[in-house]
Amino acid sequence: MRNRRAALAAIAGAASLALTLTACGQSGEGGSDEKPADTKGGTIGISMPTKSSERWITDGANVEKDLKAKGYKTKLVFGEDDPDQQVSQIENLITQGVKALIVAAIDNKSLNNVLQQAADAKIPVISYDRLILGTKNVDYYASFDNEKVGKLQGQYIVDKLGLASGKGPFNIELFAGSNDDNNTKYFFNGAMSVLQPYIDSKKLVVKSGQTKLTQVTTLRWDGATAQKRMEDNLTSAYTKGRVDAVLSPYDGISIGIIAALKSDGYGTAAKPLPVITGQDAELASVKSIIAGQQSMTVYKDLRKLAQVATDMVDASLNGKKPEINDTKSYDNGTKVVPAFLLQPVGVDKTNYEKELIQGGYYTADQLK
Repeated sequence: MRNRRAALAAIAGAASLALTLTACGQSGEGGSDEKPADTKGGTIGISMPTKSSERWITDGANVEKDLKAKGYKTKLVFGEDDPDQQVSQIENLITQGVKALIVAAIDNKSLNNVLQQAADAKIPVISYDRLILGTKNVDYYASFDNEKVGKLQGQYIVDKLGLASGKGPFNIELFAGSNDDNNTKYFFNGAMSVLQPYIDSKKLVVKSGQTKLTQVTTLRWDGATAQKRMEDNLTSAYTKGRVDAVLSPYDGISIGIIAALKSDGYGTAAKPLPVITGQDAELASVKSIIAGQQSMTVYKDLRKLAQVATDMVDASLNGKKPEINDTKSYDNGTKVVPAFLLQPVGVDKTNYEKELIQGGYYTADQLK
């Protein structure tokens, strides 16, 4: 999967092209001493959405670590959930002469113009975890099987409530991710492929009536926004009855939902918290799972995702074809982007030690 060797020499045409790119500002941090056809030592631009999420800080650090291990320099920027800021940062990275870009989009439809600039400068672009839409200038996509993430969440709810054995009805509320993130529909559709039959048979009841994706999205995956919506639903729809399950697509959203539920009296022996899903195995949520609050999370080993993305960069810069395992699923509206998809794993109180501690993702001390 990995190609750790840089090209040691280049034909005259490639050298000429590299000189042309240098004239356009593509010298990178290596400066004029860098060999034109040798990508090792060149700078790779990394654009992540925000530092407000533990997940993206971890991603940025992992990608930097892997790129440096391959002999590259890095420039890591965070757009702080501002699409315009991310565009400006990527423009600056192009001007500074990066050799490739790894981009986790904030708004997946806002990058068309700036990625055309990257294409004009012959800079390969790896779409990182969130598929960039509406442009041909995306070379590869590195992510997880996003539909499976949702299926794991939905199946966990089915299993915990005993729906397959005929139990019910139960009350459920549905949450989805940001409406400008292409992954949101994959997570939601995956979960609903499992849950919808039980909603149709009235074994699951959405008392708020909010069942459509457009009704349940959470802008920027913001926990406070989710908390406010959960509070509103509790006030309007649960003067009688209780919430038995909440489909939450992400740990940060789950934390907000739990806060709303606790403020409504949930979390006691008389009124236990419902089944609550999540995603990303963020430290606070894993601790919440251990404490018996959040029920589960979908673990995505970000170390492996970073490896996939950096391998794609290394191969692209050295005349190789990156390893891919999906050439059909991810149509961005302009092209089907070749992808490598990793497999997520459901984690709860029963297996977090095996998956997270024994797997080296967290230490036991971190989870105390």
